[in-house]
Amino acid sequence: QVQLVNSGGGLVQAGDSLRVSCAASGRTFSRYAMGWFRQAPGKEREFVAAVSWSGGRTYYADSVKGRFTISGDSAENTAYLQMKDLKPEDTAVYYCAAGPIASSTWSMYNYWGQGTQVTVSS
Repeated sequence: QVQLVNSGGGLVQAGDSLRVSCAASGRTFSRYAMGWFRQAPGKEREFVAAVSWSGGRTYYADSVKGRFTISGDSAENTAYLQMKDLKPEDTAVYYCAAGPIASSTWSMYNYWGQGTQVTVSS
């Protein structure tokens, strides 16, 4: 019932900024919390950020706090992850997810985007 489409990834240099998107079907903003995860080759899936739209709460992993920001456009039913001062270690496939609560645990989410590749060169 919910479809999430990731986009906006690309190749950037260290220190650059990039915004990745998550377009959702239906009224996802009013019904679900959203999370962002990433996975690099040979690494485990890693929590990045989450937002409870109804509660106005945001959460960030220590590795991205102060650099990444969650935002949304309710008219377009789209969530964004604005990434600044990107580092080579940020290189990964980034996934958005929707679920009942904002959580750092991937298993708590019900729906997932297909992911978008972000590559940061040094």
